[in-house]
Amino acid sequence: MPVKLLMSWDISPDREQEYFEFVIGEFIPGMQRLGLEPTEAWATIYGEYPQIMVAMMAPDLPDAQRILNSVEWGRLREQLFGFVKNFTHKVIPAKGGFQF
Repeated sequence: MPVKLLMSWDISPDREQEYFEFVIGEFIPGMQRLGLEPTEAWATIYGEYPQIMVAMMAPDLPDAQRILNSVEWGRLREQLFGFVKNFTHKVIPAKGGFQF
């Protein structure tokens, strides 16, 4: 059964340009190399919610766990932490439409 990796974070105010370059140039391609497919990305423009919400699809829970335990995921996550704050993630069963 497919699962989604849901992530959210806020971009550090002084790192926006570098953040976008990293996400487009390294983070998303790196996640795809690991076997995750981007399905959704949302930006909050008003309210007390995470600024960025991203969903990535994995074929099943064992694959998602393997990816989240990989050295490459750890490297990508640590690099992302240089540009963001308030990072959270969880893995849930995939359903159609927006999930959070």
